[in-house]
Amino acid sequence: MTTRLTVAQALVRFLAAQYTERDGVRQRLISATWGIFGHGNVAGLGQALVEYGDDMPFHQGRNEQSMVHAAVGYARQSGRLSTHAVTTSIGPGATNLVTGAALATINHLPVLLLPGDIFATRVADPVLQQLEVPYAGDLSVNDCLRPVSKYFDRVTRPEALIPAALQAMRVLTDPVETGTVTLALPQDVQAEAHDWPDEFFAERTWTVRRPGADPTELAEAISVIRSAQRPLVIAGGGVHHSRAEEALAEFASATGIPVASTQAGKGSLRHDHPQDVGGVGHTGTATANELARQADLVIGVGTRYTDFTTASGTLFAGDGVRFLNLNIAPYDGHKLAGMPLVADARSGLTELTEALQLHAHRVTSVYADEYTLDKERWEQRVDACYEAEEPDIRPTQPQVLGALDALVDESDVIINAAGSLPGDLHKLWRARSRDQYHLEYGYSCMGYEIPAAIGVKMAAPDRNVWALVGDGTYLMMPTEIVTAVQEGIAIKLLLVQNHGYASIGGLSETVGGERFGTAYRYQSDDGTYTGAPLPVDLAANAASLGMRVLRAKTVRDLRAALEQARAADTPTCVYVETETADTVSGAPPAQAWWDVPVAETATRASAVKARELYERHVSTRRRHL
Repeated sequence: MTTRLTVAQALVRFLAAQYTERDGVRQRLISATWGIFGHGNVAGLGQALVEYGDDMPFHQGRNEQSMVHAAVGYARQSGRLSTHAVTTSIGPGATNLVTGAALATINHLPVLLLPGDIFATRVADPVLQQLEVPYAGDLSVNDCLRPVSKYFDRVTRPEALIPAALQAMRVLTDPVETGTVTLALPQDVQAEAHDWPDEFFAERTWTVRRPGADPTELAEAISVIRSAQRPLVIAGGGVHHSRAEEALAEFASATGIPVASTQAGKGSLRHDHPQDVGGVGHTGTATANELARQADLVIGVGTRYTDFTTASGTLFAGDGVRFLNLNIAPYDGHKLAGMPLVADARSGLTELTEALQLHAHRVTSVYADEYTLDKERWEQRVDACYEAEEPDIRPTQPQVLGALDALVDESDVIINAAGSLPGDLHKLWRARSRDQYHLEYGYSCMGYEIPAAIGVKMAAPDRNVWALVGDGTYLMMPTEIVTAVQEGIAIKLLLVQNHGYASIGGLSETVGGERFGTAYRYQSDDGTYTGAPLPVDLAANAASLGMRVLRAKTVRDLRAALEQARAADTPTCVYVETETADTVSGAPPAQAWWDVPVAETATRASAVKARELYERHVSTRRRHL
């Protein structure tokens, strides 16, 4: 039996029938579609979404990049088991997808992109917005999406949709391969009719695997753990993707091995778990980083070992330190010349715990007492950063976080991606649940937070969802405030005004750049941006987009405003201007290095001094072979 439909109609019907299943839980794989329509998709996918609107919910976006961010936020909150599709026209609509696509792929989060494309038949050539490539007639701007997609196909004939769509679902649901999947859809092909086999529209359930460890690798892993005197777990985002938080807690409790976390892995253990020692790496805690420097065994669980985690190769300095990498992806399992334990994080941790319990293996009480005391000392530093002895003055950024920390419970979700906030949050935030801490730091994309908060709120409508945004990030992408207002999605926006790119300004100062071009100020006579602050009112901007705005001038105001925002059932913004951090109330400085190369030759004293310091740090780098 066959059914005659257009390619676009067939695709929408197909997507509506796709499901995932893991641990006995079944759900829609593509639960909605985001779109902005133009000539490249309005008569194809646009018409199909009208035709089959009961099967495929639709959300209207304002910016193509931000629609991808919303889909990614939804996918992460859904444990990578459900996501959204995003459709755009050709031309700038399609190229605007590239940043979001890169973010999704780098973070191993599934999203389906459906950009329109030029005519497959070439009857209209060049079509409006077409990029003409003299040496290749089959290229379009959509080919920009190839390097940032885990799967890419251009459907140039109706028959090609069937294998392309099936491969797309395979990649989206593969815990190793998942990321951005792009199906480029020529606008003439979208509207072309075809007789489709009815089997194509039958419900399909894609099982998300939990592979266990190879027996030989498992035995070697148990042996190396039992021989270690100062082991340390590095929990990465794979712990969350696998929903392995309970398995990790059981492993840590049974063995006494301390657990440090990457930005993606923070919250793998609650902040008050005895074995949780906080963030690791350049933005990590002193406790975790000192343990990392002295560790003789580093057990990476679901981590990619980025340069922030390894302090650009300077952190794991112990003589003879070894690496054991529990990872579902063999590529990551072999990093740092480590011993791979290729398995799902939950499965692998469970197998390790059971085996080590048979041997009654546990770290020494001396080691446990050491990291417990160090953790207590760090918590005292956090308290000092959060404390505001004078509630009627302008808060510092850590005091802003302290006010929020005092208000939320385990049901709240905080979202951030870029600027100075990730460093402060990684060091200071006390994660209360496995999914409270939502930091996108694989791509660290300014503008991610607001649309991602919308996606998270869609996936978890009963949760309070906070987008923490600095002024630089806000100006990148505030457009989806309109979407939140339109659809009544009650996200909370904490908008921090510090008059510029504070994070990169601090980095600039340390590498000899003298904060050049990092402040939001008027130009001075010498051409630098060192004049008065710009008269920009971001709170008024948010209000003009339909959001309720609460202005806070002091710590006391901030506490009251945050409480009001948390109770609100409409999109609400808390706007606060922060004081420059000082040595008393500012966040602790970096506890580990990060390699940002400094000019090798320079005449300015700041750059010369920075180069000297840089060379000292570089000399401590090691390659683990």
